[in-house]
Amino acid sequence: MIKAVVFDVGETLIDDTREWKAWADWLSVPLHTVSALVGAVVVTGRDNADALRLVRPGIDIEAERQSRENAGHGEVLTEADLYPDVRPALAALQEHGLWVGIAGNQTRRAAELLRALSLPADAIATSGEWGVAKPHAEFWTKLIKWTALPAPEILYVGDHPANDVLPAQAAGIRTAHLRRGPWGHFWADAPSATAADWQITELTELTSLIMST
Repeated sequence: MIKAVVFDVGETLIDDTREWKAWADWLSVPLHTVSALVGAVVVTGRDNADALRLVRPGIDIEAERQSRENAGHGEVLTEADLYPDVRPALAALQEHGLWVGIAGNQTRRAAELLRALSLPADAIATSGEWGVAKPHAEFWTKLIKWTALPAPEILYVGDHPANDVLPAQAAGIRTAHLRRGPWGHFWADAPSATAADWQITELTELTSLIMST
């Protein structure tokens, strides 16, 4: 029986368009160039950040992120960045007595911004706070301890099959693959995505799926 639902962040809860535009502006390249490079790295199964490395070979992404912050162009997350189904879906899960968490590969700053949105969630954490990122097994060990529940009672929801579905399942966690964003769409029919317990196109599908188990 599922007692907790934990959500990935980028392209699950948050539309990443604003952040990619911020990087395009910072690196002085057109947004459509960055978007094309994001697509290129996704279809080849590479890390999203490789798009920035193609724009500027040798870039130190964390150093540039700090430079952006220092220059007043740091990370921003507002209500407008949330996908429309986020609040209704999270609220419905809580109303049905489920523990709702948010945990993804984001910075410490992103965690602060997410908490400031006052989402219907019991807890929020990021890889920047935990010191380990998906798909590393330690991330999932921390997530299980964080929820204080056995792994089979946790459902993890994300768009990235290689980062979200397969490693979560390896840790004994149940999974839902979301067809959203570049990874969610391009890899939706791959074995790594179809291996999920469920495949969904809207977060609002989750309540009925969980309640029917």
